[in-house]
Parts: sequence; C-alpha cells; structure tokens
Amino acid sequence: MQKIAPGFTLPALRAMLFILVALSLSAATPLAALAQDAPQPPPKAASMGEAKLQAHVAEARKVLDSIGARSGAKDVDDLQLADLKSQADDTLGKLNEHTASLKQRLEQIQARVKELGDPPQEGQPPEAPVVTEERSRLLAERAEVTAASTEIGQLANTARDLSARITEQRRRLFSDALLKHTDLSWGVMVDAASSFGEEVAGFRETMAGWLTFAWKFKKLQLVAAIVLSIGAALLFLAGGYRALGKMVKRDLSLDNPPYITRLSFAFWSLVLSTISLSAFLTSTYFFLHSFGVLRPDIRPLIGSSLGFVWAVAFVSRLSSLVLAPDFPHWRLVRVTNRGARVLFWLFLSMSLINGLDFVLTEVGEVLNSPVVLAIVKSLAASLLIGAIIIMMSFLKPVLAKEMDPDAPGRPWPRGFPLALRTIGIALILAALSGYIGLARFMATQIVLTGALLVTGYIGILSGKAVGKQGAFAQTSVGRYAAARYKLNEIALDQIGLVAGLSIYAFAIIFVVPMILLTWGFQIQDIEAAAIRLFTQISIGNINISLVGILIGVLLFLAGYMLTRFAQRWIDRNVMARSQVDAGVRNSVKTGIGYLGLGVAVVVGVSAAGIDLSSLALVASALSVGIGFGLQNIVSNFVSGLILLVERPFKVGDHIITGTTEGIVKRISVRATEIETFRKQSIIVPNSDLINAAVGNWTHRNRMQRSEIPVGVAYGSDPRRVIELLLEVAASVPQVLRNPEPHVEFLRFGASSLDFELRFHVADITDGMGVRNHMRGEILRRFAEEGIEIPFTRQDIQVSGTLYTARPPVAEKQADASRSQEALAGAEDANPKPSV
Repeated sequence: MQKIAPGFTLPALRAMLFILVALSLSAATPLAALAQDAPQPPPKAASMGEAKLQAHVAEARKVLDSIGARSGAKDVDDLQLADLKSQADDTLGKLNEHTASLKQRLEQIQARVKELGDPPQEGQPPEAPVVTEERSRLLAERAEVTAASTEIGQLANTARDLSARITEQRRRLFSDALLKHTDLSWGVMVDAASSFGEEVAGFRETMAGWLTFAWKFKKLQLVAAIVLSIGAALLFLAGGYRALGKMVKRDLSLDNPPYITRLSFAFWSLVLSTISLSAFLTSTYFFLHSFGVLRPDIRPLIGSSLGFVWAVAFVSRLSSLVLAPDFPHWRLVRVTNRGARVLFWLFLSMSLINGLDFVLTEVGEVLNSPVVLAIVKSLAASLLIGAIIIMMSFLKPVLAKEMDPDAPGRPWPRGFPLALRTIGIALILAALSGYIGLARFMATQIVLTGALLVTGYIGILSGKAVGKQGAFAQTSVGRYAAARYKLNEIALDQIGLVAGLSIYAFAIIFVVPMILLTWGFQIQDIEAAAIRLFTQISIGNINISLVGILIGVLLFLAGYMLTRFAQRWIDRNVMARSQVDAGVRNSVKTGIGYLGLGVAVVVGVSAAGIDLSSLALVASALSVGIGFGLQNIVSNFVSGLILLVERPFKVGDHIITGTTEGIVKRISVRATEIETFRKQSIIVPNSDLINAAVGNWTHRNRMQRSEIPVGVAYGSDPRRVIELLLEVAASVPQVLRNPEPHVEFLRFGASSLDFELRFHVADITDGMGVRNHMRGEILRRFAEEGIEIPFTRQDIQVSGTLYTARPPVAEKQADASRSQEALAGAEDANPKPSV
C-alpha cells in the first residue's frame, strides 16, 4: 500500500476528500432514499480536491522541516528567528483549521451512525442491505478521518514545539548578548586606538567609492529617489498641517496660553514632525534600494545613519516642545529659562552619543573592524551618558516660588537627584565591570525609552485635558464646531469625551510598539501580538475577539439604524397612505422596533463570537431571580406585548381605569402613558391594565350619547316641552339623525317636571361643545314660550314666640364698646394738666 506520510494512507486521503466534496449530499440524504442511486461527485472534482489537500499537507511538512533546519544554524540572528517563528505560527494556524474541519465532519459521521443504529443481533430480523452498506461506508470513513486528524495533529504539535523552541532560543540569545562579560585592560585600549585610524580610512574609502559609483552610473536613480523622498515627506507634512491646522502652530500673541493648548500643540506637533521625518527617511531608503543605488555593503551604513537622524531629531523635537527654551509661556514643565536650556542640550547630547555609538557599531561590522574597537566605543558612550546623568542631578532648574523664569531656580524635588545619581553610577559601573552589552542597553533605554514615555505621557495628559467636562468647547476646534454645526454644550462635551479617548488610543498605539522595538522585539513579534490581541483573547473556556466584538457592535448599530429607517418608511409611506388610525400605526411601529432590535442583538452577539451556550448556567441562575424578584417586570413586559397584539385600546383612545381617566399617549412593553385632561401624565403598569377593568370610550368608534336633564315648572305642557327639546336638537348639525334624538319624561319631581334630552354625536370630543350650545338654545326657547325652569323652593312654618339671640361674640363686642364710652366720659370730667 502506498504511503503518503506515516499513519496517512492514500485511500484514506481519497475518502476524506470525497467526504469534503459530497458533504451536503451524504449529510442530507434521508434513510428512505438510500435504496435509490445517490448522485456521486464527479471523479475529476474528487481528484482535484485530493491533490489540493495533499499539496497543503506536503507544504506544511516542508515548511516545518525548513524552519527546524534554519533555526538550528549557528549564524542565525534574532531577526531571522523572529521570521521563522512567524512562519511556524502561521503553519500552526492553518493546521488547526484543517483539524477543526475534520472534527466537524467526524461529529457528523457519528451522528449519522447513531441514526442508523446498531446492526441486528442474532435472532433479530435482518436489515435492508442498503443500510448495512451505508453503515460500513460510514465506519470506514470514520476510521479514515480519524487517521487524517491524527496526522495533522502530529504536524500541529511539531509546529507548536518549533515555535516554543525558537522563543526560548531568542530569549537565550538576548540574555547572552546582554550579560556577556568582557575583560577590560590597557592592552584593549591600545589595540582599539590603533584600529580606529584604520576604520576611519576604510570608512572614507568605502563612502567615496559608493558616491562615485552612484554619481557616475546611478545619477538619475539617485536624484529620483531623493526627489520622491522629499515629496513623500511634504505630502505628510502638508496633509498634517491641513488636518490639524492651528493645533501644530504656536500663537505667539497669547501671553499665557491655556495648559490644554500647550499640551495639544506639543503632542500633535511632535506626532506630525515625527511622521513626516519617518516618511522621508523610510521612503529615502526604499527608493534608494528599489532603484539599485545601494550596494550590499552600503545598506547597513545608510540604514543606521537614517536611524541615527530619526532618533536625534525625535529627542531634539521632544525636548524643545517640553522645555521650550525660547518660549517660556509655552513650557510644559516648571523650570527656569537657564534650566530649560541646559536640560535641552544635555538631552540632545545623550541622544547624539547613543546614536553615534549605534552608527559606529554598524560601521565596524561592515568594515570587519576588531571587536575591541566596538567594545571601546560602547564603553566610551556608556561612560559619557552616565556622567551626563550624574551631572544632571546637581542642577537647580525648578522654578522659584515667585514663578519668575529668569530668577535662579531651586533643586530637584527630594529623592529625584538620588535616583539620577543611582542610574548614572549603575551605568558607569556596568561598563567598567566589563558588561558592555548591558551598559549599552541601559544607555539606549534611558534615551529612547525615556523619550517615548514622555511622549506617551504628554498624549495622555492631552487626552485627559480635552476630555474634561467643558474643556473641548474652549478649544479652537470646539469653537469652530459649535459655530459651524450649531452644537450645544452637551454635544460638545460628548465630542470632547470621544476625542479624549481617541487621543489615549493614538498615544498608546504610537508609543507602545516603539518601546517594544527598542527593547529587542521584532516587527514580526508585534504583528503576532496584535493579531492575537485583536482576534483571540482566552478567558477560561471563553475566547473573545476584539475584532469580532467590533464587527458585532457595527452590525448591531447597522441593524438598529435599519430598523429605525424601516419604522419611519412604513409609518410615513405604507400606514399614512392607507389612512390607518394613530393607534394601529403606533402598534405596528413599536412591534417593528422591538423585532428589529431583537434581530440586531442576535446578529451582533453571533458576529462577536460569543457562545451563548456557555452562559446557560448564568441564565438558569437569573431565571430563578426573575421568578422571585423580577416577576412584576416580566408580568408588565408580557402584558405590554398582549396590549400591542390584542389592542384593547390604542394611542389616542379615551379610557377610564380605576381613578384615572384620560387619553392614551404611548404604549410600551412595561407601562402605558395616559394624559389626563389637566395635562398630567400618569404612567400605569401594563399588568394593571390587563388585570383590571378598563373603560374605553373610543374602542369601536368615536360616537357618544349625550344627555341634557331639564326640569320645568308644574303647570307647563309636557308635550310642548318635548317638542321644543326635539326642535333644539334638530337645529344642531353635530347631532346625529340616526340614532335620532329623543326626550324622556322621567319623573314628577319635588318642584318640577323632569325631562331628559338624549342624542348622539359622531365624535366624543364634540360632546361638551354641543351640550353647552344646546343648553343655551333651550333657555332661549323656553323664555320665548314662557316656560319656567323652577328652582328648589321650601316653605318653613315657625310657631311660638319669635326670639332673636345675640351671639356671644357680639355680646362681648357690645360690652367692650360700653366700657370705652365710660372711660372717655371719665377723662372728659377730669382733664390732665398741661405741661
């Protein structure tokens, strides 16, 4: 039997490919149709699928063998290992996809075998031959799929082991390079000094030869590469200035610009200049390399030189923006003018020293200079940077209490000088102890990582300042948006919050990859980490994908907006043209809204990749809580659905429930809003409307019967009274003729003959106005006919002596009045002597 790979036979491969091609036919064929000839896939398609899968398996094995051989080479470096690890991870992902598809097919076969059942035992009636044949085919197919899954699983384990081994190998290379010890002696210094002159001469000769070659034979390509590079930088620069506008320009007319303005200017100006410079340098190298201008021995020198320019320019720009030596009002830190200038030059010196060390190391590798020369270069750079850090600790750059930038400054805050001296001394000791790699790594991180951290911190402060409540409205962008789009304070605050979060994200995305690159990570590592972060985050047994969640949110928003559009379109075009009443329109609109929202939620959750079955335990626990604590809410929800479907009343109906009477304004799934005739909104739970009696004046139609009771004096002619009342009813146009109005002679009252005029109006809202009008007409006609409408009259007969009793209060008032009169008379009789 021919072997494709260990444990993987050619017949098994053919059977598996046949399964994948004829999946729908073999899975959907009912048992009753097995006796018929089932359509078979064409042999050509099967052979094509077999060849494709065989090629995939062979390619995976070939790639893994190549990765294993290349990773075991002695001269492999970290960049090559990073690329090999990326290839191993990609191969592992493809193999996992094949394993998942085979596992799914195996589950389908198991389900089909279970449907067919076990073969009949001895003594049982035999089964149909077609069933026996189908079971045998499925069992053979299951064995073949299992063998294929085992083979692919072995390859996946190999890829996983290779990835782990390469990771460990890279970690070991990094630690060896970082902790490699070098014996320093006077002889090393002498050898380095003698080799330095030869390296300078070799570098001069190499560069001169390359420039001569480029100018003579690649002049056009050289000029084109430089022009295109400058064009790319100008494109980014012009686009950035057009997009950011005043945010990257200092307004020198401001004596004391707000802190948010200074932060925004520093962050966006740094980002724009960095991106423009990066575009120029990257495009320069790309065009020089693409046009064939760079020789293989020149490429590392040009690449390191461009990197040196970028690092120095970045640190210089960042220092000038933060310290602002020439613009004290735009300074982000509280230091004196002299302190700002000294710190600026110290930072620039450290970046120059660290960049030159990097460039000279590349020069030495290209020219094959002695290793001692590279060691001495890194030693000198580490000592100089350590000395600068120690020197920085003795400065007094902090502003004095009077906040005068020209006055002498104060020392650093307590503890900061000690930290600087500790870092500088540690750097010097590491270099002098022979750990040159560690010292060089520390110096690089102090310069580049420190600068990047400061950049990220400025970005975070800028985002925090922009997102502060009311801050965005004070910016130039906020004022422009308010004037251009007529936005209120709430909208501007919301935009400011989104802008602040966006600045946070931009600062993190800009800074974190750069820091990882300085710490020895390769671009492939960052790409793989980003892919894992955005595609698969494992929390226990739950896998979360940020991309899937984002897609789910976008699909939910799209479904929600589509639902709102469908609601408006159906309401304005279908319902309005059909002259459907407002209640039906509201019910249809609400139903479409809830249906669309439910569908949008299901689609969004499914697209986000959230497995709801894993939440079954939580759902069961919540169901208990719903049964005990949320039963009223559930009852109201179900009652709301019943009201929307059954429609015992609708929006605009005049209903009476308990002590509430008014017009229905809104029906939701939890409660119904009723507006009384005093314009008070009453929210009634839906369960109360379902479980209690509700009167609806406009359930079937809006017609209403009205009554006007009338009493006339005894002696009036009842027949004439009835005629007059009917004439009044007939004179009002709003009174319906069918049913016709009529008058009831109700009773003989205590002081009147009581009648009642009954009539119908087409609209209940016209009843009050019609009744008022008819009462006035009745009074007028009765006055013309001399018919009296009596008022209640009572005759009271009093027997005995008429006695009028004075109330106690009146008696007291009379006594007081008599006392005052007596006192006044006494004073008149005995006048007081005048003084």
